[in-house]
Amino acid sequence: MRFDNYFCSDAPCLPSRAALMTGRFGIHTGIVGHGATAADMRPEGADRGFRDRSCVDFLAAVLHRAGLRTVTVSPFAERHSAWWWYAAFNEMYNPANKCGNESAEELTPTVLKWIKDNGKTDNWFLHVNYWDPHTAYRAPAEFGEPFADDPLPAWLTEEVLEQHRLAVGPHGARELSMWTDRTYTQYPRQPGAINDMRDLRRVIDGYDTGIRYADHHVGLVLDALRRQGVLDDTVVIVSSDHGECQGELGIYGEHGTADQITHRIPMIVRWPGMTGSHADKGFHYNLDLLPTLAEMLGVDPADRWDGQSYAAALADATDCGRPHLVLSQCCHVCQRSVRAGPWLYMRTYHDGFHLFPREMLFDIDADPHEQCNVADEHPEVVRDAAYRLLDWHDRMMLSMPYPYTVDPMWTVMQEGGPVHARGMLPEYVERLMKTDRGFAVEELKRRHPREFQPPRIW
Repeated sequence: MRFDNYFCSDAPCLPSRAALMTGRFGIHTGIVGHGATAADMRPEGADRGFRDRSCVDFLAAVLHRAGLRTVTVSPFAERHSAWWWYAAFNEMYNPANKCGNESAEELTPTVLKWIKDNGKTDNWFLHVNYWDPHTAYRAPAEFGEPFADDPLPAWLTEEVLEQHRLAVGPHGARELSMWTDRTYTQYPRQPGAINDMRDLRRVIDGYDTGIRYADHHVGLVLDALRRQGVLDDTVVIVSSDHGECQGELGIYGEHGTADQITHRIPMIVRWPGMTGSHADKGFHYNLDLLPTLAEMLGVDPADRWDGQSYAAALADATDCGRPHLVLSQCCHVCQRSVRAGPWLYMRTYHDGFHLFPREMLFDIDADPHEQCNVADEHPEVVRDAAYRLLDWHDRMMLSMPYPYTVDPMWTVMQEGGPVHARGMLPEYVERLMKTDRGFAVEELKRRHPREFQPPRIW
């Protein structure tokens, strides 16, 4: 089964995986960012027992309760100092020790050895983490250029690229390295800036090749299971933690907004004995996987999960999608969005220096690359989406675990804004003045006066 409208609730990497592992929104776990307070999971406080809840209702713990041996091959915990990731895993492997900067060929040998040694045993869960579609694009040179003869996306014309080169904000066409056009010799597939259509091809092909390279290694893993004679008895789940903008909102090679492109993720499930092949169109979150697996494996659900099981979709293709989704991003910007019907409503609290309007509305069916903000043309859709966002926020705050009474997004704002945008504006303004974009400086200063104030001394 392929899920066509599957989204991470909180983006990007760290918040998304916290939601996946806990079955809870970032507003409840406290993890909505990549640094400062927002990067740490909230402690349980006075309710904590001899062991905390990670041993009971995190993803690996639920699989434990179902009788599975749990194994992860991933540097994720080290990359983000997210040591809770290892909770309830029996075996943890970090073969390359590169904090997520390794290529698939540095992980796959460990995976294949584990399958060779253990694949014929019963009741195991093996998690494998490939980073290759993640910027910076790193597929080895010997993998070639499999997309060299393919056309570029039709919507990315020379005129659109010129508009993007005038845009401001990190990871734009002229600053692929976030704030500068710096290049990295170890990543030749990714230029420092997009100056022309040839550079655009390098970026698009680098991303597509990263996906193809990861697919190749997934194929090696499936072949190993087939050689062991266990593939037909193995549940296979392929997913991701976030997507990647490639020109959408003027951003390239980044996952820094609460939009369709960043939050929509793949989810493909092959579950022996279930319904025939089917494409599910319902809205689902990544945090819905935990209650789904619990139901499929006969484990009692936890009362604090925000997730909603879609086991019925796997069993007989029942439509059990949600009526709408709320998406959050507080690492590069502070935004919350509502995805309902064909619409994506985006509300910006901190623009990450992209100068986004406070409210944006996109018709994803007609405008899949988010080129036309139609908020002014559809005020009734904007009002409805804003109400849904407010209603979601009320429900989240009313169910906030004691003693927490503050939305972590507002903690991010009070601590100085998203961690990837913090403290960089003065230097970036200098770059804008040198690259014919000085017209944006006054508006940036108006929106972000605190960035230009000297630090307070107590």
